[in-house]
Amino acid sequence: MLRWRGFRLPFHAVISMKKAKRALLGRSLKPVRIACINYARESINDREMSRLTKALQKCYDKHFLPVWGYPVELYVTRKPKRTDWQLVYFDDALHKNMLGRHELTHRGQPISKIFVKALGEEPISVAASHELFEMVLDPMANLWADKNPNTQYAYEVCDAVEEDSFDVDGLPMSNFVYPSWFEPFKHPRGARFDHKGTLKAPFSMTEGGYVIKKVNGRKVIKAFGSPAKRRRFNAEDRRGHRSEFRDPNGQHHPGRRAAKRRG
Repeated sequence: MLRWRGFRLPFHAVISMKKAKRALLGRSLKPVRIACINYARESINDREMSRLTKALQKCYDKHFLPVWGYPVELYVTRKPKRTDWQLVYFDDALHKNMLGRHELTHRGQPISKIFVKALGEEPISVAASHELFEMVLDPMANLWADKNPNTQYAYEVCDAVEEDSFDVDGLPMSNFVYPSWFEPFKHPRGARFDHKGTLKAPFSMTEGGYVIKKVNGRKVIKAFGSPAKRRRFNAEDRRGHRSEFRDPNGQHHPGRRAAKRRG
């Protein structure tokens, strides 16, 4: 197998490095348009939605884009275009417009959801930036990075540091890991593994973080940075979260797969 930054390509996939580089850059030449839609009318008003979206765009352009290299364009709307990705806010997971399957809209475009009432004391901006960053890096929620021949880690860029944040225009934003976090080899002294510089090694996590691992190609498990984090996590309503779709035994919203086709 050919391994490149945690991705695995079979040798029978005939591909030159020049073509591979062009393929990766092709996605970054034009910003991905992401429609930000507010169904959480009990929790977020229009002014708050506008401020949040502007701060997310600034955070992405200043902090995330230079590291990961995929430009996006966020805008607030009630009716997204057919080719738009979506970042959608709901009051809770039982909302009538809670559409999508496997983190895709019925038109096949990536979608991330924030369930505001389930956040508790977590700021909406932290949850929104978390979902935005992870959707951009792994829109299908199906990528894994090899730590060793028997263990793979989900390509989620915020989970390992998800309770850490930094401010942008007065709003806290989620910390995120760097590409080096997914690389199991020895790194030079001073290498950075997350945006805040907290982590010291690949595949590590903070006390408030967690990771999703696949063992022996089948069993999916979650590991936590501390017992307290495990307790907090287990108390959450996880239905509809993208991380649950990586796990065959994950918590799925009961009506999700049967959602009607709606635009």
